[in-house]
Amino acid sequence: MSSGTWDRIQGNWKQFWGEAKAKWGDITDDEWLEIQGNREKLEGKIQERYGITKDEARRQIDEWSNRLHF
Repeated sequence: MSSGTWDRIQGNWKQFWGEAKAKWGDITDDEWLEIQGNREKLEGKIQERYGITKDEARRQIDEWSNRLHF
């Protein structure tokens, strides 16, 4: 995924927050507010909540973001 794609996600985070929350429902509302579209924070929270590797968290984020419609 290009950094431009993630820049668009981060810039429109409120638009995409609901979709991310639906995918990773174990992340709390407070944690979503902390993440604020920051990909590295999202990776860390996914790793922490789901007990997966950083590579797996990245893969899930890439898969999710590639399905978004801009």
